Amino acid sequence: MNKVMVHAAEMPLPEWVKPLKEFVLKVLLLLKKDKWDLSILLCGDKTIKDLNKIYRGKDEATDILSFALDESRDFPPDEGRRSGRHTPGDIVISLETMRKNARRFQVEEDEELRRLLIHGILHLNGMDHETHDEAEPMLQLQERILAKLSKKRILGRSA
Repeated sequence: MNKVMVHAAEMPLPEWVKPLKEFVLKVLLLLKKDKWDLSILLCGDKTIKDLNKIYRGKDEATDILSFALDESRDFPPDEGRRSGRHTPGDIVISLETMRKNARRFQVEEDEELRRLLIHGILHLNGMDHETHDEAEPMLQLQERILAKLSKKRILGRSA
């Protein structure tokens, strides 16, 4: 059984956290992942800009960051490490940049949020891409998953 924890910075926790968690669980199911403990932080541009500067040396806001944990080291039991569980890392999404990108790409905010969640999960699952070209295998898989889950809404009718 997978678990999804959602936190917020710069804003209250959104009312649509439950459908977000349900969507993420469906993505993990499609990817045949089990016993994942996934953490998602929803924030504004200030928080993600600070993280992007610290960890990637880029002094700018971005839509998503994925922070993979080093699963190769052993965690003592007192650190809360549960036997058989996998903690792939953290996903951080700027809702401000997500909204800007939705307008820029002329897609619904809900679709853009779903795309970002899938994108982050694929990165934590070890996938990567060199460019933003549609021919990239990771981006092709991302769009196939998005299409399969196209009826699953997070934000409802309007964002």
